[in-house]
Amino acid sequence: MKQLYIIDIKKEKKLFLLVPIAFFVALFLFLETNYTPTVFSNQDAPKALSAGDSEHSSISLTFNIHYGNEKLDPILEELRQNDVRATFFLSGEWAERHPDLLEKIAEDKHEIGMLGYQYKSYVEQDTEAIRRDMLKAKDTFRKLGFEDVYLLRPPNGHINKDVLSIAENQGFKVIHWSINPNDWENPGTDVIKEHVLSNASNGDIVLLHASDAVKQTDKALSTIIPEIKQRGMELTTISEMITQAESKQEELTN
Repeated sequence: MKQLYIIDIKKEKKLFLLVPIAFFVALFLFLETNYTPTVFSNQDAPKALSAGDSEHSSISLTFNIHYGNEKLDPILEELRQNDVRATFFLSGEWAERHPDLLEKIAEDKHEIGMLGYQYKSYVEQDTEAIRRDMLKAKDTFRKLGFEDVYLLRPPNGHINKDVLSIAENQGFKVIHWSINPNDWENPGTDVIKEHVLSNASNGDIVLLHASDAVKQTDKALSTIIPEIKQRGMELTTISEMITQAESKQEELTN
């Protein structure tokens, strides 16, 4: 006897839609857990700061340096002329090679953060190698007279849960960013300016560079900084942004 199989088309369509949706949800959760977080601090797990308090009209300019000695001075001069304090993330190796430039940054009252010691991606290393690199960087800055460096931007901005956990155990606050104009690629002064200014909003952290690859960053700053100030926004260091965020958290818990 032949059997008659009845297929519920509606159920099949629902199943067809649910499978890809479930896949993308799982992928999103995996990336959120293992790669760059976008929120600072959490009671359940350490996270990175990629933006500050959106209700506070402040923006942080940050600069990465891990090689070269020619492009820092023009950037420092631009910041000086505009009376702006920024946060500089430096590799330990660079600081050892250029202690005079490290002192220049500090003399202008800019904030110092670390890019690790060797500037090699942490997600490509095992946990012990990551820990050693962080400790070596910390010891390097201590020997150079900077004992209170606690801000860490992992090399290349590569972050996962192991990096965050190790950093927290070593007393570091991990810093990412919310605006990246890729100025190291030298896409054009106007392109850098447009990217930053068209995306700038309260609490943003801007990633810029001061290694020798950059050719247009100082010129872009001559427009970016006055325009941000004209909008009534304050240019702050990362530590100041953290203080604002923590103050907001205290208000919410009280």
